[in-house]
Amino acid sequence: MLRAAIIGLGWWGKNLVGAVQGKSAAIRFDVCHTRTAGRAEEFCHEHALTLVGDYERVLTNPAIDAVVIATPPALHGDQARRAAAAGKHVFVEKPFTLTADEARRTIVATQKAGVVLAIGFNRRFHPSFIELRRRLREGQLGTVLGCMIEQTAGGGENMRPTEWRADQTQTPAGAMTGIGIHIVDAMLCLFGRIATVRCIATRRVAPLVDDTTAVLVTFRDGMSGTFFCSFVTVPHYRLAVYGSRGFAEILRPTLEELRVAPLTDAKDGHLALFQPEVLVTPGFNTLAAELEAFAAAACNGVPYPVRGDEALHGVEVFEAIVQSARSGQLVALPA
Repeated sequence: MLRAAIIGLGWWGKNLVGAVQGKSAAIRFDVCHTRTAGRAEEFCHEHALTLVGDYERVLTNPAIDAVVIATPPALHGDQARRAAAAGKHVFVEKPFTLTADEARRTIVATQKAGVVLAIGFNRRFHPSFIELRRRLREGQLGTVLGCMIEQTAGGGENMRPTEWRADQTQTPAGAMTGIGIHIVDAMLCLFGRIATVRCIATRRVAPLVDDTTAVLVTFRDGMSGTFFCSFVTVPHYRLAVYGSRGFAEILRPTLEELRVAPLTDAKDGHLALFQPEVLVTPGFNTLAAELEAFAAAACNGVPYPVRGDEALHGVEVFEAIVQSARSGQLVALPA
């Protein structure tokens, strides 16, 4: 059993605790540290968490094996490095960091300390995503021609000025920090490293920050992809892959529906009808899955599915997208 502390108890931190507390044999949360202690007392009482006002007290607690960091992204690097120096395993919510330099320093610190570093890209753990990746690896869709990903959410128009999400320095390039970072990770996991990006970020509804983002990418192997994300509309998700031998898509914000259709040989050509194979996996808890994978890595040495080099490249892509949003130009990633 991995004994963990939750660092940051906003909306997402509470979701992480609720996903496993009292339900998992692999991990439990014993301690909480948050900037808003007064608002956390009731939740901590309900979930048997000891509320600690000083992060250093968490790091010096010998009964804590690991920290799960769900604070604003500008704090992630420093908090993760301090935890590593204290010998604690580290789980960091996405975005990992806001700059590649910060990501590199954090990866080096965890490697030097010999602790596990896990990044919270929970969508990788969903059965739909795992099955799609398997089929791509086996070549079932043939040569991949391109991909299109859409992910949207609501609530951005009601953002309060005191929230970190209302700070443009922590949420650059529209919906990239909260949503687009998921899409970038999906692209890297399924299709490999990205070579160039071009981004358009706009402010359509949200009063304080840009809220909508469109990005065109090219991959190292030559394929292209596009994605769209926004946090001021109806929640929606679609990941579509077009291959020379078939088509696949993951649908719904829960990712629970995977549709796969092989290339038809019908004489009707582009007007041919097809009946896709549909796989539905309702109710899968990706947060529990990622936290239990973190526990397996920390306790048993099982490799965590998100590698450090992938996490670093994801931050490099994030930085390039931010640069493109500001300049309006195509930005090339380091070779």
